[in-house]
Formats: sequence, structure tokens, C-alpha cells
Amino acid sequence: MTSIGIFAFIGSLGGAEVTIIIFAILLLFGAKRIPELARGMGRGIREFKDATNEIKSELDKSIQDKDEKK
Repeated sequence: MTSIGIFAFIGSLGGAEVTIIIFAILLLFGAKRIPELARGMGRGIREFKDATNEIKSELDKSIQDKDEKK
């Protein structure tokens, strides 16, 4: 199965299904844990972006150094 096939059902979710999913998440994690989970996800995304920006800047710098040597 491809990832497109696995996640194809997301486009067909209606309002009732989304409400049930949110309610289930509230029951599983509780109202106090959800902000903690969101903060953790935000930190992870920020660290990932910082790492990709750092790699991109290193690649750009190496390309500029290579062009200057020519």
C-alpha cells in the first residue's frame, strides 16, 4: 500500500467523524494532557525546521565556496 492509499480516507471525513475523533482523543488523553502534547509537537517541528535550515545554509555555503575557488 502506498501512503496515498493509506491516507486517502482523510479527504472523506465529515463533521460527525471529526467530532467523534476529537472526543475520543479527549477521552484518551484528557484535557490537561492535550496542550502538553501540542507543545511537544510544536517543539519537535521547530527543531526539525531549524535542522533543515542549518543543513540548507551549510549546503549553500559550500556551493558558494566552491564557486569562489573556480
